[in-house]
Amino acid sequence: SAVVFPKQIATEQQSLMLVKRLLAVAVSCITYLRGIFPESAYGTRYMDDVCVKILREDKNCPGSTQLVKWMLGCYDALQKKYFNNYCLCLQTVTECYHFKFKYTHNGPLLDFGSKDKKSDSTISCADTKKASILLIRKIYILMQNLSPLPNDVCLTMKLLYYDEVTPPDYQPPGFKEAKDGGLMFNEEPMYLNVGEVPTPFHMLKLKITTEKQRMENLDKNILKQGETAELLQVCGVSRDDPEE
Repeated sequence: SAVVFPKQIATEQQSLMLVKRLLAVAVSCITYLRGIFPESAYGTRYMDDVCVKILREDKNCPGSTQLVKWMLGCYDALQKKYFNNYCLCLQTVTECYHFKFKYTHNGPLLDFGSKDKKSDSTISCADTKKASILLIRKIYILMQNLSPLPNDVCLTMKLLYYDEVTPPDYQPPGFKEAKDGGLMFNEEPMYLNVGEVPTPFHMLKLKITTEKQRMENLDKNILKQGETAELLQVCGVSRDDPEE
């Protein structure tokens, strides 16, 4: 359905539904604009006045069906509040799209630690809507400025959890325990802080890591550029980020 922004986010369930839809839109936009799946694997929807492509199960495209199943597994972990980080990775590793989730355990959290927000400020639906649309528009801009992907690109997904609340044997549907450690880039990696979307109950952040040479033509003013790092141990996370 269309991504309809509620007039108010008064319950955790309303917030959860919006975060799920925003994640689906973001992942769909990334895979569509990077040419991962054919046109037939997407439907057209609207997020306010922004036209977006939404991934769907296509019997002629097993890859899109698999990714939809992975997304449903993400929703399971998100609903249980186990979900911490979600990484959509292309190649070993050419591009990494790193989503980070935060929850509140005792009602709305008004201060997410952002330097430009006051601790007593409230998060309105207008704030959430504006941040959501800005995030998707930034994804569109960035995708159009990245170099083309290799012909033999493959896509993987990795989830990380909050250890203190997640059962040791928990794995959402469609996932299994990973045996490897961090993600290695063949070339020098760089990361971009694309944006964050707050609600009174959740926070979604997106960072994109890619090889530096693939970003040479990107206007530095489009997005905030992060510092380089030789090895990003966990899914393209900046090592100087005090929150990680």
